Amino acid sequence: MAAETPDAPRETTDEEHPPEKHKGPITLRRGQVETTTTDQRLLDTRGPTDWLHADPWRVLRIQSEFVEGFGALAELGRAVSVFGSARIERDSAEYQMGLEIGRELVKAGYAVITGGGPGAMEAANRGASEAEGVSVGLGIELPFEQGMNDWVDLGVNFRYFFARKTMFVKYAQGFIVLPGGFGTFDELFEALVLVQTRKVTSFPVVLVGTDYWGGLVDWLRSRVVAEGKIAEKDLALFEVTDDPVEAVRLVVDANEKHEARRHDVETDAVQATASARRRADRSGGPGAGRRTR
Repeated sequence: MAAETPDAPRETTDEEHPPEKHKGPITLRRGQVETTTTDQRLLDTRGPTDWLHADPWRVLRIQSEFVEGFGALAELGRAVSVFGSARIERDSAEYQMGLEIGRELVKAGYAVITGGGPGAMEAANRGASEAEGVSVGLGIELPFEQGMNDWVDLGVNFRYFFARKTMFVKYAQGFIVLPGGFGTFDELFEALVLVQTRKVTSFPVVLVGTDYWGGLVDWLRSRVVAEGKIAEKDLALFEVTDDPVEAVRLVVDANEKHEARRHDVETDAVQATASARRRADRSGGPGAGRRTR
């Protein structure tokens, strides 16, 4: 009787080796195996269009919004985001404050960024445009048509709130917040959280309208601080004023102080490096004779 060869291949069943397909880095087996290839589905124009609404496609769409936003705003220069209600009338005091804030920001050398809509947003954009400054609107797709106001000179429309919010913060050196509703509250508190958690540094936030914002500030102090939900120092993360000129000055002053501190830190670092290099040169130790480019 012939001896069995140990290395002889053993027949396998479909159950032991189920159908398998590789889709890029993804392995599919059993019921997950598709009957068509990625290329086939791409080239088959008669195929279904469900992929338009699938999460992987949404990821690309989200990525494209960041790319478009970064590309449009990268060379904007210094700017301040201005928020407020879309529902105020053009003959209201709040609209006039928005106009003045837009003008004053341009005079101070800042571009104006808003949500691009009507009301307070239009007022700030109009003030900036009439002062011959840069007027930016970051619009958002909504169930009801809002559209970009006529005073926006550089407009970018977004599908996703989170991509739009990133642009408001990334390309601004501060927020000025006029009276508004849930959208205004959302932007305000997100900015305060980013400052509180040090995700952004030296980001001045100014609320305009002591009568409107006073109740909120009182509640934060008497209830939220009192119950330990936030610290007393967190109330210093924002300022409140009734004067549009002062609102702009507060933002400008905060940014100038930040720039001065950063310059001092950089100067100290350069001096410390130079001092360490001189000591190394004298002692002949590590780093002697080296020069940084």
